[in-house]
Amino acid sequence: MIALGGVIGAGLFVGSGQGIVAAGPSIVLAYAASGILVMLVMRMLGEMSAANPASGSFSVHAERMIGPWAGFTAGWVFWTLLCVAVAAEGIGAAHIMTEWFPSTDSWMWVALFMLLFTGSNLAAVGNFGEFEFWFATLKVAAIAAFLVLGVLAILGVLPGTDAPGTSNLTGHGGFFPQGAEGLVTGLLASVFAYGGLETVTIAAAESEHPRKGVARAVRTAMWRIALFYVGSLLVVVTLLPWNDKSVTDKGPYVAVLNHLDIPGAGQIMNVVVLVALLSAMNANIYGSSRIAYSLVARNQGPRLLGKISSGGVPRYAVIASATFGFFAVLLSYWWPTTVFKWLLNMVGAATLVVWGFIAVSQLRGRRRTPQDQLLVRMWLFPYLTWAALAGIVAVLALMLREDDTRIQLYFTGGLTIVLAVTGYLRQRMTAARRAEAAAAAS
Repeated sequence: MIALGGVIGAGLFVGSGQGIVAAGPSIVLAYAASGILVMLVMRMLGEMSAANPASGSFSVHAERMIGPWAGFTAGWVFWTLLCVAVAAEGIGAAHIMTEWFPSTDSWMWVALFMLLFTGSNLAAVGNFGEFEFWFATLKVAAIAAFLVLGVLAILGVLPGTDAPGTSNLTGHGGFFPQGAEGLVTGLLASVFAYGGLETVTIAAAESEHPRKGVARAVRTAMWRIALFYVGSLLVVVTLLPWNDKSVTDKGPYVAVLNHLDIPGAGQIMNVVVLVALLSAMNANIYGSSRIAYSLVARNQGPRLLGKISSGGVPRYAVIASATFGFFAVLLSYWWPTTVFKWLLNMVGAATLVVWGFIAVSQLRGRRRTPQDQLLVRMWLFPYLTWAALAGIVAVLALMLREDDTRIQLYFTGGLTIVLAVTGYLRQRMTAARRAEAAAAAS
């Protein structure tokens, strides 16, 4: 359920509207292309995680297959990404609550959500799983109902609707109304909507049967991506003109439900979006704390964060991750156009950095892993691994074309270089200390 829910996030419910406006009906191709890239990355990560489950996930694999500096860099880049994402999701959830309760302040809701999920993550790992199970259940039910209603409307069998045919797909400027430039913009938007899937391999390490759990989750990634993302967006652009103002004003899913004259559609979808945001907050507090704990356990961070409670929870890592996230929220109020924007830019391309480390780790690690441990295997190795790496580089190159994404790339690149240099220096210092200790012992 965590794997299913991880696919259905705020990026789909909210962020896809901008992608539709940028690319028109061709947004379906953009999500399909980036979905193939995500599927390859998850297959590589699944191969390594099923063979060697670890709460540090790709950070552990990068350290084993590339070197300690790589594990340090990938881990702390991802930790920063998740903490900033907690802040962004908390702000988004608070915005919905203040619309429902206009007399309240958004900071009150952010504080409430942060306390709720920090408390649940501090208590026991089972609490995280319980919250995510019900969050995922609601999101899956919502998107399934949307798909059923959408398909019925497309076929013209839903009461009060007529089959639209291909009029919205080929009219209003055609399938590529904004040309290749629009498709590129939509592609960049779609890549980052898939972020967060990596959390399932972190959670799998603490499950009862980690190897089997992650293997099953990864194997079903293909149909989840095809059905939930590509399928639902195809429904949206088939039923509504891509340039309909309601697509961005109300969000594509609310716009479709309103078009179908579903009673209370706006509020129903607002509840689902709120759940998606809260689910992401919960998952990111969990994921960031486990990444931080794993890094400390491997002597890659402050020792204080490595302390474990009687319930097996890295409490100090949870508190540190939640505190950073809440501090980022305060920055959004104090300096929304400077410091907080810098934070957002710093993690703008972090997902691609992590994917790059995953691909290189799998490429180097396949031959080092005993064949009987490979419950999941990357397809057509090493050709598709190289193809995924080429795809990641291509997306990074496309980011250089756009002003906003170019700035994100520079900021994320700067953060990655600083962490890589720090990790390399730490690696050299550790090696020197070990050499000295060995010489003294001899």
